[in-house]
Amino acid sequence: MGFLSGKAALVTGSTSGIGLGIARALASEGASIVLNGFGDAAAIAALRREIEETHGVAVRHVAADMRKPDEITAMVRSAEAEFGAIDVLVNNAGIQHVAPIDEFPPEKWNDIIAINLSSAFHTIRAALPKMKAKGWGSIVNTAWAHAFVASPYKVAYVAAKHGIAGITKTVALEVAQQHITVNAIAPGYVDTEMVRAVPAEVLRKIVAKVPIGRLGHASDIARGVAFLTADDADFITGSTLSINGGQHMY
Repeated sequence: MGFLSGKAALVTGSTSGIGLGIARALASEGASIVLNGFGDAAAIAALRREIEETHGVAVRHVAADMRKPDEITAMVRSAEAEFGAIDVLVNNAGIQHVAPIDEFPPEKWNDIIAINLSSAFHTIRAALPKMKAKGWGSIVNTAWAHAFVASPYKVAYVAAKHGIAGITKTVALEVAQQHITVNAIAPGYVDTEMVRAVPAEVLRKIVAKVPIGRLGHASDIARGVAFLTADDADFITGSTLSINGGQHMY
């Protein structure tokens, strides 16, 4: 039995990529899983069955729109109704848009801030009371290097990730004495569909800047998240774990 046996985990943005890798890793440790994200209904149903059959846990899917606070709260309440509480909350949902600030569409700013930053506020706010009542919880937020440094043409993404770092530290202080840890991860470039769509020459330049010499895998990130949810990590809170092959060191 894994160290999350009997617990439930909600992972936002988890129907593909890094989020799906995280969900699988937590399921492998015995957690029941609430998947969140959009996609083909049949494909998501197949994912649910695969995770359930592989790991012997319950898997549910809620297609809450992470721009909408009411849908986020309803998702949390649905998970609590079925599993009693969300023991592990992973705020992973995110989108990107690249443009100079004077050409940046306001609607893109609003969507990126809502999905990459505000959704974490809403999930944490909704899930914390049950965590407090149980006297245990683990929250992991997805940051990235942009929680620490800036890049041109990514004003909304950088602002959101700086905000995630701030939420992580603030909530960690608020719940530190209630056996709830709050941390963040900062992934590097990971071999996902989005990264594979980058032109080959650009991708070669990216990999050349990674000291370990390769792209990350979703499983690399997932193992870091799983570690942060374990009792062995209960003295780690308010921290950001960089998982980037040495590309960024803080």
